[in-house]
Amino acid sequence: MTEAPENALCPNPYFGAQARDLNGLQSVSRFRALIGTQGADFASNDYLGIASSGLLRDAAHEALARGVPLGSGGSRLLRGNHEEHEALEAEAAAFFEAEAALFFSTGFAANSALLSTLPQREDLVVYDALIHASAHEGMRLGRAQTVSARHNDVADVAERIAAWRVSGGTGRIWIVVESVYSMDGHCAPLAALHTLSMRESAILVVDEAHATGVFGADGRGLAAALSPRDNIITLHTCGKALGAEGALICGPAVVRDFLINRGRGFIFSTAPSPFMAALVRAGLALLQTRGDLRDALWDRIRLAEECLAAAGVVSSGTQILPCIIGDDAKTMAIARALQDQGFDVRGIRPPTVPIGTSRLRISITNNVDAGAIEALGHALSELRAAA
Repeated sequence: MTEAPENALCPNPYFGAQARDLNGLQSVSRFRALIGTQGADFASNDYLGIASSGLLRDAAHEALARGVPLGSGGSRLLRGNHEEHEALEAEAAAFFEAEAALFFSTGFAANSALLSTLPQREDLVVYDALIHASAHEGMRLGRAQTVSARHNDVADVAERIAAWRVSGGTGRIWIVVESVYSMDGHCAPLAALHTLSMRESAILVVDEAHATGVFGADGRGLAAALSPRDNIITLHTCGKALGAEGALICGPAVVRDFLINRGRGFIFSTAPSPFMAALVRAGLALLQTRGDLRDALWDRIRLAEECLAAAGVVSSGTQILPCIIGDDAKTMAIARALQDQGFDVRGIRPPTVPIGTSRLRISITNNVDAGAIEALGHALSELRAAA
């Protein structure tokens, strides 16, 4: 007779190990579940508020009217390559001031392909301790040696490089950072990192996921201010401020060619939808023609900094305002209370953030107005005082 399952979450006896793992997550308040969108948007990355807007809807109607297909039908190297992909890549390269660009279906896929393909066996990748999980996945699949540097600590990056050289390392150095960190809202010291990269003949990889559309001239990102750019690769996700989906790797033409020829994540994946490429093109056009959207966002960010200060939220200088609670269970309880009051604020727990730093990740977008921001400040202050 089969024994009773150990976990009611999973009565199937074939998956006991998975059930025990889920039980462990529940016991420390880290079990994840999907919940729907509801209330005022303080959770999304739709920073300019265009994902559900008429601006992209008009572009969608126009693309359908001229026959842009919804699906690609195959990989880019088979029959999946479409003129919309190539038009997007040409326009993105020009906009982000790069020699070339390559379009991927997601930022995770782009980061993973980039770091699993480009660094070679004899190379060293020095990455910021708070880099995206997708970058970790790429490095795990790659062949280069990797080492973590303290967050936003240029001196530590330099020390890691020096130690590797002393140990006999002779390959290329890759410095991998985000320009705006997704959970803390910190900006990277890109100018100093670029100076270091030039001194070490290193390649600087900048994930601009949370800077694209928000920072830089016309929303080009923080790396746009760096020069020269021969040793810079940038990644721009399209599912955040651009309001669509996908990601663009921008850099020297040889990077694009190498990914096309050696990037397994590119070669063996069905191409992104040409229809989505058309929407990303529209998003890029909006960055150049609707500067008022960015201005409106920054007005909201400044208001949020004022309204949330009383609740103990320290300004990050960006649209991402973390409210550090510390305890996992308390974090999720406050998040649920805010959701019950009509504010879509999500709790973030380890392993996404370091142990002891569970937080509310408050994201400011054009999807909320001044009244909602002020009301969130009052509600959060009351909940934290009562906690």
